[in-house]
Amino acid sequence: MGCTGCTVSSNGSPNGCQNNGGCATGGCNRLNTYDWLTALDVEDVEPLDIVEVSFKNGARKSFYRNPPHTRAVTGDMAVVETGNGLDLGRITLSGELVRLQMRKKKVEADEILHNVIRIANERDLERLAEARSIELRTMIRARAIARSLGLEMKIGDVEYQGDKRKATFYYTADGRVDFRELIRHYAKEFRVKIEMRQIGARQESARIGGLGSCGRELCCSTWLTDFKSVTTAAARYQNLAINQSKLSGMCGRLKCCLNYELDTYLDALDRFPKNADKLQTEAGTAVLVKTDIFKGLMYYGYEHDNGRGKLFAIEAARAHQIREMNKKGEKPADLVSLQSIIEAGEKEVEMDFEDVTGAIELPEEEKRRKRRKKRRKGGNKKKGAPLAKTNNQQQRPKSPDKGKQDDKNRNKRSRRRGGRKKGGNNNNQNNKD
Repeated sequence: MGCTGCTVSSNGSPNGCQNNGGCATGGCNRLNTYDWLTALDVEDVEPLDIVEVSFKNGARKSFYRNPPHTRAVTGDMAVVETGNGLDLGRITLSGELVRLQMRKKKVEADEILHNVIRIANERDLERLAEARSIELRTMIRARAIARSLGLEMKIGDVEYQGDKRKATFYYTADGRVDFRELIRHYAKEFRVKIEMRQIGARQESARIGGLGSCGRELCCSTWLTDFKSVTTAAARYQNLAINQSKLSGMCGRLKCCLNYELDTYLDALDRFPKNADKLQTEAGTAVLVKTDIFKGLMYYGYEHDNGRGKLFAIEAARAHQIREMNKKGEKPADLVSLQSIIEAGEKEVEMDFEDVTGAIELPEEEKRRKRRKKRRKGGNKKKGAPLAKTNNQQQRPKSPDKGKQDDKNRNKRSRRRGGRKKGGNNNNQNNKD
C-alpha cells in the first residue's frame, strides 16, 4: 500500500519516499507509486516517450512527454513546462506502466502537449524549497483576506509553482462564490499570478491528510484516487448502527471504506429469505431480532407481554421453509426443534426479561429513618423561629384587654394552689387527732 515509514531509517535518512522527514509537506505516503518494471532493467519492446510526474509529494500528478536528450528516468526531479512558466516535480512512472495508467485515467496520447525540459539542478531545488516554505504563511493570510471580504468559502491549500510565478488556491464552498474582488487583493498582496480552483470536501481531506478512526493514514491521501458515492444503505446492509458521528470520516462525509466490503455482504444476503421479519408458529409469533450474515443464522424470539424471552437461532434455509409454510396456511409446532446447534465454545444468546413492577420496594424502616431525619432538620429550624417572635413580643407594649386576661388567669392559678394547700393541712390535723 505505501512506502516504509520515516521511523525506519538507514544512515539517518528514511527508506521510504526519501522525503527526509518532511511530513509537514504532506507525508511520505501520499499516492506514491512503485515502478517495478523499470527496476527489473527490462527493455521495452514498444518504448513510450511519456512519463508521469508527481508534484508536491503526490498531491497532483500529470503526464508529460520525455524527449531522449533529457535522459530523465524514474525517480529523477525534473523541470517541466506549463502554460505559465516552469514547474518542478518527480518522475514516478515511465515505460509500459504509464500506458496502463493513461488507460485507467482515460487520457489520450494526443492530449499531452507539454514536455520535460531537463533534470533539476541544485538551484531549482532551492527555489522549490523556498516556494514550499511560504505556502503555509500565504494560506493563513489568504484566509484572513477572504474573511474580511465576507466570502463564504474556505481556503484549504495553496500550491506555488516551481518558479514562484503562479500560486493555485484550493478552496471549498457550499455555493457559488464571486471572488473577482478577492483575486485583486491576492494579486496585490502576493505579487504572483492567481488561480482559484474549487474542490470538494473529500479532495480537501486528500490534500491535507490525517489519521482515520482505524489508526492508519486516510485512504484518500495514500492510495485512493477515485471517490465513489457512499450512501447510508451501505451501512444498513452491513448491520451497522446509523450513527452519523461514527460513520463520518475526516471530511464530514460518509467513510469511503463502507463500500469496500459491501459486495461481499450483498452476496451473502442473497441466501436469506425476504419478508421474514415475523414467523407464525403454533406456540406464537416469532419476531426477528438480529441476523448473523456470514454464519447464515437468524435469531427469533417469541412476543410476550413482558417482552421477548429466549432467542432461537434458525438457519436461513429453515427460515425460508417456515415462510413458505406460512404462505400455505401451515404452522410448525415451535422453534425449539428447528433451531440450529451452536458450536462448542460459543454461548447461546439469551435475553430474559421479567416484570419487576411492584416487586422491588424499599423496606419501611429505611423510609421512616429518612422521614425522621427530614423532620429533625425541619424541627430545628421551627424551634428557632418562635423564640425570635417571643422576644419581639416582650419588647412590644401589651394591650389593656390582654393585661386583664392575664390577671384573671393568675388569680385562678393562685386559688387552685391555695385550695390544695388547705386541704393538705386538714388531712394532717385529722390524722393527729
